[in-house]
Amino acid sequence: MIKEALFIHCEVHLKEKLDVLEKRKIELKNALKSESKSSAGDKHETGRAMIHLEREKLGNQIAMIEQETLALRPLKNHVKKTGISIGSAVHTDKANYYIAIAASPCKIDLKTYFCISPRSPIGKLLIGKKTKEHITFNNTKSTILEIL
Repeated sequence: MIKEALFIHCEVHLKEKLDVLEKRKIELKNALKSESKSSAGDKHETGRAMIHLEREKLGNQIAMIEQETLALRPLKNHVKKTGISIGSAVHTDKANYYIAIAASPCKIDLKTYFCISPRSPIGKLLIGKKTKEHITFNNTKSTILEIL
């Protein structure tokens, strides 16, 4: 139940980010249309160039979210393993983590879970560890208590 809730939390997080970017994409499209109606010479061309750069940057951000969504999908039916892997929920004596994507923290059953990428500094330390093993991050030692 906990991992399912964490998965849904990450899925919603990505959907919300994508919705914001899609709205921005529409705004830029409308700005480009209104900029096309202008005829102020160099200023007009500079404005159009800036809008094109913003659209390109936005396209890259949308592509990244789509990649994260594809990476998240297989975790829906993640099976518990003895070692920490992508899709694991991890309880330590200091904090709780969900190894999937970087997302906002999620509170379940009075516990806060930090949704982190396996490529994050803590994610890299946790991957492959087992219960009762330790990690040290920022001079703080944490003991792995449980892997879900």
